[in-house]
Amino acid sequence: MGLDKVDPVSVKGVQVSPRDVVAACLPDPAFLGDAMHGSTCAGLWVTGLGKDTEPREVYLYHVVDNEDTMREYGAQCVVWQTAINPVVALELLANGTWSGAGVLGPESFDAVPFLDLLAGEYGSPWE
Repeated sequence: MGLDKVDPVSVKGVQVSPRDVVAACLPDPAFLGDAMHGSTCAGLWVTGLGKDTEPREVYLYHVVDNEDTMREYGAQCVVWQTAINPVVALELLANGTWSGAGVLGPESFDAVPFLDLLAGEYGSPWE
């Protein structure tokens, strides 16, 4: 339908962007948290070779309930799930569990302390 287009179209002589009209009609997501029910699941399917050099694939996922995050943190589950990972990473950097020089991505560090802290102190188990 082209509702995601940013190029203006003429509506009764007025130039408007379809995307801007849709955005103006939708509720502000910042105020939907209390009305949302259910959980979100973020996952990653990893494929490659195991330590035994045999093909291996695994699905890692993390489920968060919206009512829990709204009650405990005042944030929607998707927002909380996005924000918690850098918070945990920064804590590991701050306490010296993770360290290094140069530009290092998260995969450069041992995952176990991250996963332990996420499930333990932050009460957010993973599978």
